[in-house]
Amino acid sequence: MKIAMPVNEKSMETTICHSFGRTPYFLVFDTKSMESVFAHNSAATSQGGAGVKAAQAIVDLGVEALITPRCGENAAEVIKTANIKMYKTINESIKDNIQAFNDSKLSTLDEIHAGFHNQAGK
Repeated sequence: MKIAMPVNEKSMETTICHSFGRTPYFLVFDTKSMESVFAHNSAATSQGGAGVKAAQAIVDLGVEALITPRCGENAAEVIKTANIKMYKTINESIKDNIQAFNDSKLSTLDEIHAGFHNQAGK
């Protein structure tokens, strides 16, 4: 299964980014092959609508699940429409979150916020 996470750098040693829409990169990790790819988030520098643009990028990457600390309602709607499951991170560690996902220990992300419209991820 392909999963995605917002991350701060192109490294498996980096941390999960707290801002979904403004994250610099997305890690796409294949839980079967154990392969990882880092995708640049072009929405990070958008004037507005970064969450929706980032969500569309997640859809375009063909992932089946998103693991993130939080998500705005407009972005969440794009992700839900694409039938991508959303899970809440347990901490800032990529490896811990992948392990928790594989062990079915992540909670679904149910607390969707209104978004930070034009506030660059406060």
